[in-house]
Amino acid sequence: MKKVYLGKILAIAIPIMLSNLISQLQMLIDRVFIGRLSLDCMSAVGNASTPMWTTMSTIFALTTGATILVSQAYGANDLDRAGKLMAALFKYNNVLGFILFLFWLLCPHVAFHLMGVDESIIGMSMDYARYFSPIFILMGIGASISCMLEVSQKTQIMIWYGVSRSVTNVILDYVLILGKFGFPRMEVKGAALATTIAEFLGDLIVLIYVLVAKDLVLRPSLSQILKAKLKPYIETIRFGAPAACEDFAWNLGNLYLLAMLNKVSVEAAGIHSIVFGVELIAVVLVGSIGTATLTLSGFETGKKNIGGVWDVVLTSALLSWGICAFNLLIFMMIPQQILGLFTTDKTVLAAAGLYLFIVGVDLFPKSGNIIYGSGIKGYGEPSWMLKTQLLGTFFVIVASSIAVMVFHMGILEIFIIVVIDETLRFALNSRKLKRIRIMNLRRKQNDQKLL
Repeated sequence: MKKVYLGKILAIAIPIMLSNLISQLQMLIDRVFIGRLSLDCMSAVGNASTPMWTTMSTIFALTTGATILVSQAYGANDLDRAGKLMAALFKYNNVLGFILFLFWLLCPHVAFHLMGVDESIIGMSMDYARYFSPIFILMGIGASISCMLEVSQKTQIMIWYGVSRSVTNVILDYVLILGKFGFPRMEVKGAALATTIAEFLGDLIVLIYVLVAKDLVLRPSLSQILKAKLKPYIETIRFGAPAACEDFAWNLGNLYLLAMLNKVSVEAAGIHSIVFGVELIAVVLVGSIGTATLTLSGFETGKKNIGGVWDVVLTSALLSWGICAFNLLIFMMIPQQILGLFTTDKTVLAAAGLYLFIVGVDLFPKSGNIIYGSGIKGYGEPSWMLKTQLLGTFFVIVASSIAVMVFHMGILEIFIIVVIDETLRFALNSRKLKRIRIMNLRRKQNDQKLL
């Protein structure tokens, strides 16, 4: 572990980590309220939120290309190129978000029928989607601002973003889901509306900060945004497309797993929503470190310091696996108390220890894929992660289909398939990054011999 990189990683990651942790805790409280209504309500929200977060993450994944290119330009001290890329991102990154808003407002039933959502809960899923859909209007500019703050290493405002939206969401959950203080009892619709209002408030706070801050070197002016050419944006999209396709492939695998669980039972889909909602606490923490890894790897690549990329990745991996070990310990110590927050179903609670042990083990290879993948992307090879993810998605679809439709297996076997998928891909990604390091060491040695 390199101390020089440890400080840089934490400086970028901790504000994002705190913001994401607060946001994730808010989502869990969301699920506590919904889970107390019924397991059917939990299943409806799980079926709705999973594909919606999939489409939402596509915008941020496409922006990965901008993060890589801008950080490389910043590392090479080419501020002119970095500025043009940022201006184009702000100008052209909003169309996709508006299209997704229209889809989830008008046509959510299309996705839910494809997923095989049970008719008994599809109405609740559609209600959730329509009340949640306005969030997509802000996704384009939100992704652009995130890119700018990460590369500039000015992520502290994300703490206030997380606190404001989470506190607002929890209060509105209580009021709107349960119908307090004279408001109607909206249940699933209330959960979605509470999240939407809270998200708009958090985004407003960040936008005000961006407008008034005086030390954002990469902030484009309104004039630069209006004059921005399409070509730099197309360049970022081309570079980010593999990352977006990778993200979509990963989410497609999860959506297919959910479809298989819907075939098992409505309750199985609800259990999946609860268990992986708990796992996401650790995932968002590791994801914050992954964001720092991507930014610093791109910066070191821009400086032509490939050895630094390896040092960044190794330091980040050790941090992440420490988080995973802590989470696994907690999962093993109090499994029933954790899942008991979300459901009173005795069958679920009886198997709580096994469920949480499996997802706790899953965190280690999953974290490895996040960190090593960020290093590979930061180096400038995002297409590699797409290849391994496509392989993983193919494995998940085939294995889960055989498990459910041929052998009539259940939710535990589905969880194990997820662990196998993450482990196989981590082995491939780890080998790839080591090869990058060895190739560049040899190239450096050859250059020194020529001199």
